[in-house]
Amino acid sequence: MHSKRTFIIGDIHGCLGMLRGLMDKIDWAPGNDGLIFLGDYIDRGKDSKGVVDYIIGLQGMSPNIQCLMGNHEELFLNYIRGEDEGSFLYNGGLNTLNSYFEGRCKEIDPVHISFFKSLLNKVELDDYYVVHAGFKPGVDVKDQSIKDMLWIREPFIFSNYDFGKRVIFGHTPFSSPLVMDNKIGLDTGAVFGNKLTCLEIPAMKFYSFEA
Repeated sequence: MHSKRTFIIGDIHGCLGMLRGLMDKIDWAPGNDGLIFLGDYIDRGKDSKGVVDYIIGLQGMSPNIQCLMGNHEELFLNYIRGEDEGSFLYNGGLNTLNSYFEGRCKEIDPVHISFFKSLLNKVELDDYYVVHAGFKPGVDVKDQSIKDMLWIREPFIFSNYDFGKRVIFGHTPFSSPLVMDNKIGLDTGAVFGNKLTCLEIPAMKFYSFEA
């Protein structure tokens, strides 16, 4: 992906109105600028299906969009395969099912299934790594496990380890963006009544939308 600017958006969790509001605030040019989503599009919020529809629509406007896998998408794919249904439901999956089925029994749109299966584990930019949850300190980026990239918290959050590039991540919610020498956290708890956050690089400009 080659662009002058890249916008990176934190965990959405079914908050379609906040995503629309944030997209209206940023000056994203589909033909020129990159757009990266950090994962966790679904669960807990009311309109997971609407969020995925919206992002798929954006993908139709631009080739410069990259979407990461979040741990909640992994749980959903496992649920669809009939694996570990309890973990998906325990982590807010019932709201996702309600948004897709609306009380009626039907199959999930194959376009959406393809979207979930296409999600990336990490993205490498010139000066940054972009990943959903983080990396395990002391392990080379190329050797990171999918489990850590989707689920790690404290060992990464509290580490000053230099991964070679600054790491931009979501997954762990903060009241405001976490900015450290080796990492930037963009999950600001949209679904918990806080705000949805976007970072524009290389300008290091933060945008947020609060419902």
